[in-house]
Amino acid sequence: MSLISSQPYSEVPQTPFPGKACNGDNSVKTPALDFLVKNKISFKEYEYVSDNHDFGRHAAQALNMDEHKVFKTIILHHDKTYVTCIVPVSGRISLKAAARTAKLKDLETTDPQTAQRVTGYVVGGISPFGQKRRTVTILDSSALGQDEILVSAGKRGMSVGIRPEDLIRLLDAITGDVLEKTA
Repeated sequence: MSLISSQPYSEVPQTPFPGKACNGDNSVKTPALDFLVKNKISFKEYEYVSDNHDFGRHAAQALNMDEHKVFKTIILHHDKTYVTCIVPVSGRISLKAAARTAKLKDLETTDPQTAQRVTGYVVGGISPFGQKRRTVTILDSSALGQDEILVSAGKRGMSVGIRPEDLIRLLDAITGDVLEKTA
């Protein structure tokens, strides 16, 4: 559970321009990072050792970040309509609230194999960016109170820090209160 790196790309010497994530050979690491680069979005990359099944909470702990700032990506569906729901790791999604926000009758959690087929990413590394198939995207409204949120960068052990406004604009995301209410 140790932090590997947490620096903005604008400070990485081999980076051609701010926001570009590069390996030593200047190739982009994941489709999510490629998507952000192509859209010229400023972001920070956060890497950590991923050795846990509660990927979101583990990322928050490994990066020493508030769980309200680290978001998980959950793939939901209604029939053949897929929804990417992005919520803080500190909360539980309300399927009814998410369905209402997406203006669908109901939503179910997608099984891991289908989620991987639809997005191109493995569970624990599903990014809202650079997915194989375009989906409806919902961002929990709690993100709007943050300067930066962390979401998966497309592989386990890697997150990107991005402004919520950029995520909404890039993915044409809907915002809404989609967390279960706690008593």
